[in-house]
Amino acid sequence: MDHGFQTRAIHAGQDFDPATGAVVPPIYQTSTFVQDGVGGLRGGYEYGRSGNPTRDSLQTLLASLEGGRHGFSFSSGLAAEDALLRSALRPGDHVVLGNDVYGGTHRLLSRILGPWGVELDAVEMSDFDAVRAALRPGVTKVLWVETPSNPLMKITDIAGLAGLGKAAGALVVVDNTFASPYLQQPLSLGADVVVHSTTKYLGGHSDVLGGAVITDSDELAAKVGFQQFAAGAILAPMEAWLTVRGIKTLGVRMDRHSANARAVAEHFVGHADVQTVYYPGLDTHPGHDLAARQMKDFGGMLSVALKGGEQAARALAESTKLFQLAESLGGVESLIGYPAEMTHASVRGTPLEVARNVVRLSVGIEDVEDLIADLEQALPRR
Repeated sequence: MDHGFQTRAIHAGQDFDPATGAVVPPIYQTSTFVQDGVGGLRGGYEYGRSGNPTRDSLQTLLASLEGGRHGFSFSSGLAAEDALLRSALRPGDHVVLGNDVYGGTHRLLSRILGPWGVELDAVEMSDFDAVRAALRPGVTKVLWVETPSNPLMKITDIAGLAGLGKAAGALVVVDNTFASPYLQQPLSLGADVVVHSTTKYLGGHSDVLGGAVITDSDELAAKVGFQQFAAGAILAPMEAWLTVRGIKTLGVRMDRHSANARAVAEHFVGHADVQTVYYPGLDTHPGHDLAARQMKDFGGMLSVALKGGEQAARALAESTKLFQLAESLGGVESLIGYPAEMTHASVRGTPLEVARNVVRLSVGIEDVEDLIADLEQALPRR
């Protein structure tokens, strides 16, 4: 029987404990499992790195939410990306990615996989001609898509790029962290694989680090599963349990995140101190119509460029009270960041460099009137 998203978010992979009837499955906080004779594995479990029931329950849940058959969880979002990329790439291969992606993704590709022999081109993903020109059939093995992008909230046509990537023989990867599977389903739009920093909206409470890879491909799943086992960047049982707990409220949280972010964005359109508001929910956003087609709602992330330049942006980031100055995003509490010196410091001097008058907001689920008042009091007075 097909169930709706929020039903699956609560029940997929979460059968009650058969031994005690506990509604919430227990945390299997163990490093190893007793065998019934040599090679006699109970339920297939042998050692914590190769498998754990708590981690498996999360992986089943992740696959269900993204509409894939295989889910893998890792110790961080970058660990998930690393496992996927080392599964898909070999020295001499080529990657095309957007010119406005998370700085850590670019750093992983350029500074870790680059010396290994992987080539990289960053292009404007909304320009299909530029993407087509960057793709090298037979050599480009990964087309990396992030939508909405970090931090300028660019919207990428997943279905269109999936067609271009597959025609060139490339694996089409979508980082779905900003949208979450509640708002966007990349596999249904033609992507081959989805990645997440589950630290963000999936965990949702700023108390657990993690990452995920989800795919429908048996061949790719076998490779990613081997990387997970052999390299060992697994998610621990407690972190897996906390992530499952967070996912149970994903739908209701994303509805509130989206409503609050829209209200904040609309408040600052035309504001005397604001040059540009980057939020796909605004009719004036260049990707608004596309986002409306491929997303259920527009999410809780937005950025603003201030007329006062770097000094004004820094002052805003350092003067809020409810918006806390911190890395990360997607928690129930609102966070503010200065990308040029925080999340995207590693890409200064590259095509991904972020303008120094931009501030990024992760809008939480507090009362939106309080959030707007907090931002207003923090704006530098001219």
